[in-house]
Amino acid sequence: MRALTISTTGSLDCVEFRTDIAPPALSTPGHVRVRVRAAPLNHLDLWTVRGLPSMKIAGPWIIGADGMGVVSEVSDDVSTVRPGDRVVINPGLSCRQCDYCHAGEQPLCVKFRVLGEHLPGTFADEIVIPATNVRPIPPSVSDADASAFGLAAMTAWRMLVTRARVSSGDEVLIWGIGGGVAQAALLIAKARGARVWVTSGSDEKLARARAMGADETINHTGLDVGREVRARTGKRGVNVVVDSVGAATWEQSLGALGRAGRLVTCGGTSGHALQTDVRRLFWNQWTIMGSTMGSDADFDAVVGELVAGRLSLPVDSVFPLERGRDALAHLQSGAQFGKVVLQVSA
Repeated sequence: MRALTISTTGSLDCVEFRTDIAPPALSTPGHVRVRVRAAPLNHLDLWTVRGLPSMKIAGPWIIGADGMGVVSEVSDDVSTVRPGDRVVINPGLSCRQCDYCHAGEQPLCVKFRVLGEHLPGTFADEIVIPATNVRPIPPSVSDADASAFGLAAMTAWRMLVTRARVSSGDEVLIWGIGGGVAQAALLIAKARGARVWVTSGSDEKLARARAMGADETINHTGLDVGREVRARTGKRGVNVVVDSVGAATWEQSLGALGRAGRLVTCGGTSGHALQTDVRRLFWNQWTIMGSTMGSDADFDAVVGELVAGRLSLPVDSVFPLERGRDALAHLQSGAQFGKVVLQVSA
C-alpha cells in the first residue's frame, strides 16, 4: 500500500512517499480496518519527523496522527461499527484496564500511546485500530470537515471545557490563531459565551480570526502581549490563557493573566524549559494546568458538535498523499490559516 514514512529522524528530507508498504493485519480482537480517505497534518507530525524521546521507530515508519475514512473490515467481536461506515479517528490509544481508564481519563493512562508517534500512523491507504477509537459520521459531514477535525478539536475541547471550564463572561486569550487547536479553541470559547482575544504575527490572520468571532486581536510581533492586555483591560487581565508556545510566550501569558486566572497548555513549540516567580503564582492565586489530547467523553462531545454542524474548522489547503513532504513544509512555514489536509484516496 501507499504511505508517507520516515526511516530515520531529522529534517523533512527524511520523509518518503512509498508504494511498497505491507498492509496491516487485522488479527487482534476489538479492532477495525479503516480505508483512510483524508488525514490532517498536526505540529506533532513535524516533531515526529525531527525525533521525539519517546519514539523508537523501525523504518519505514508511517507518520500521521488522525484522519477519517471508511471501515472496510471489523473483528468478529465488534458491533459499534460495520463495513461501509464513514468514521473519524481518535489518535490516542489507552489500555482500557488501568484506574485512569476506568475513571474515564484515558489520556492519563499509564500506557497511553499516539498514532504516528508510538504506533504506525494515518498517512497511509489503510490503518488497523481499536474500534473504541473510531466514531461513525453521517453523509452530511464532508470528508474535509471530518478530516480536519479530530485531534485539534478534541485537544481544544479538553483544554477549554474539561480543564479550564470556560463559561459565559470569561475573557480568554489564545496564542497563535493560525493553527487548528487555536481556531478550535476560539470557536469553543465563543460558543460557551466567552469574550476571546487572539494573537498572531500576521494582520491577515487576525482579520480572518475576527471574521470567525474573535473580539480582540493583537499582532504580537515585537510586542509584550501581557502588557498590552493589561493596558486594554485597565490592569485587570484575562480569566484564561491558552498557551501552547511555551518558553517564548510564558512570561507574557502570565502577565496577561488576571487574579484567580487559569492558564492551560498543551505544548511548548518554542521550548520546554520555563521560569516562573512563585510569589506571583501564589499571590495571584493562579491555576496552571496541563492538557493532552482527550478522553472518550471529550471525543464524543466534539464529534457530537461536528455532526450537529456547530463546530467546523477552516481548511487551509489539500495536498495529495504523494506530496506529503510539500504539505509538511507548508505547515512548517507557518503560512497556513487552518488545517493542512492530505487527500489519501478519493
